[in-house]
Amino acid sequence: MTFDFDVVIIGAGAAGLMCAIEAGKRGRRVLVLDHAKKLAEKIRISGGGRCNFTNLHTDAEMFLSQNRHFCKSALKQYSQHDFINLLSSHKIAFHEKKLGQLFCDGSSQDIITMLQTECAAAHVSIRLEQHIDDISRHDNCHNSGFVVQGNFPPIHAESVVIATGGLSIPKIGASGFGYKIAEKFGLSLVDTQPGLVPLTFDADMLTRCKGLSGLSVEARVLCQRTGFAEGLLFTHRGLSGPSILQISSYWDAGLPITVDLVPGTDMAAFLKASKRQTPKQDVRTCLGTYLPKRLAADICEQAGMASSLTAHNDNSLHQLGTAVNSWQLVPAGTEGYRTAEVTIGGVDTAGLSSTTMQAQNVPGLFFIGEVVDVTGHLGGFNFQWAWSSGYVAGQFA
Repeated sequence: MTFDFDVVIIGAGAAGLMCAIEAGKRGRRVLVLDHAKKLAEKIRISGGGRCNFTNLHTDAEMFLSQNRHFCKSALKQYSQHDFINLLSSHKIAFHEKKLGQLFCDGSSQDIITMLQTECAAAHVSIRLEQHIDDISRHDNCHNSGFVVQGNFPPIHAESVVIATGGLSIPKIGASGFGYKIAEKFGLSLVDTQPGLVPLTFDADMLTRCKGLSGLSVEARVLCQRTGFAEGLLFTHRGLSGPSILQISSYWDAGLPITVDLVPGTDMAAFLKASKRQTPKQDVRTCLGTYLPKRLAADICEQAGMASSLTAHNDNSLHQLGTAVNSWQLVPAGTEGYRTAEVTIGGVDTAGLSSTTMQAQNVPGLFFIGEVVDVTGHLGGFNFQWAWSSGYVAGQFA
């Protein structure tokens, strides 16, 4: 039969646009459909408007998945260095913030403009505000292409790529449409949950957080055997900051987390040594050597230790130091998909080819980006997965 397009890509985000560019370069007639009014809104709002577009240290260890090896092929086929070279060819200035995180010197719009330019050069068609109702096999025959239906005349395509993202940040249009299509074509799903998301707490802890709102410290946060040493932020809704967002991807309901507010310093030993050297020093002042004054005062209030060091025996000081280095907390939950940066879980990689991103049992159907059960750490890794998986699908769709 005659197809309207060789490839129809559902989703005009990072993965979808990268796939469109690569498929277009192969001479494929490519159409990108998206229900949003604006192109690549998640790119636009990311990184405080400067887009943390990749990370110099990208490798498979930075990703969560039921199959930790699945992402290796795509990351090898299109690495962070390949994307950096693309930016350089468009003369987009960027800088490393920390821990290998790369941001635009200008704004996220530079990335979007680059992708639009590449799409135009590859003769890719992009249609926004397109609401898709269903995707089906043409005439229900195996290997005969697909029909995409929505608020437009039916579109016939040889291949379809699902790049619809996950459930995170629904205010910019996130939905579970990609999961619905996967299930329709017989692919399994890994249970989803919000990832890279602030944690919430019970009423007592929330009252403490509100009183400390705006304070940040460099902390190490652990859950079971996984830990991250980055910034921690107290907010009026709970705890946030990079270390909390990172650990949220490993946290399950009911599990405790441990917070070291002064990593690298034995606070029990420091307090006892300070008692010998400056016995009349207030405990709060002593803790304030390493912690913000408000936080030091709060910790002392919780411990009932607001007087001088000499008023407390070494055992009490040891317990206070332990409370600083090993603060035990049980989160009540997370802020959910509303503020989550990513969705953990998704289309089970067992049903996909790691070298092509094509569904094993549905020729011509591809899944890329966040809709797949591959989730990166904070710091540009999820964008790199979008570029890499989109690139790979673009070679075969």
